[in-house]
Amino acid sequence: MLAGDEAAFEPFLEHFRRKVFHHTILMCGNREDAEEVAQDSMLKVFGKLDQLHDPEQVRPWVFRIARNECLMKRRKSLFAPQRELSLEEFRPAREEGENGPRLEIADWSDVPGDALLREELRGRIGEAIRDLPETYKAVVLMRDVEELTTEETARVLDISTDLVKQRLHRGRLALRKHLDEYLKVAGRG
Repeated sequence: MLAGDEAAFEPFLEHFRRKVFHHTILMCGNREDAEEVAQDSMLKVFGKLDQLHDPEQVRPWVFRIARNECLMKRRKSLFAPQRELSLEEFRPAREEGENGPRLEIADWSDVPGDALLREELRGRIGEAIRDLPETYKAVVLMRDVEELTTEETARVLDISTDLVKQRLHRGRLALRKHLDEYLKVAGRG
């Protein structure tokens, strides 16, 4: 593939540089760590290109290396320990109405569409992803941000496809809860 082909080096780097950085900033949560991890990841990718047996799988392989570099960086830091999310945490609030209790769910369709609010929402989404526990963050990033398939994500994370689906579901619920609270406030403003 790229082994020994200097002309292919720059396009390969350009293709993955931004994607790997975006992935690492959401995984690491801080720009300095993300830049270091992204650079280390790309160096490791180039150092191990001869170990890539299936060129069709280069994308999940690159993200697996980036994820592992993020985890190594995190192990060396003082971040809070991860925890398992309970499905109970994601149930919508209940409000007493005329006809008994009813669910209180944010109206996502009524969010103003101007550029400033969209940018703020993007920031909130990034914040919500960064706040996810590691097990859910990795799956959400690979499936919803990097658009890897369930099978590719399972290979990168070395877990079953059923576990990918479970973690993706719980991660999305956590994101929804975080964004519901924001959108309720934004919808009133």
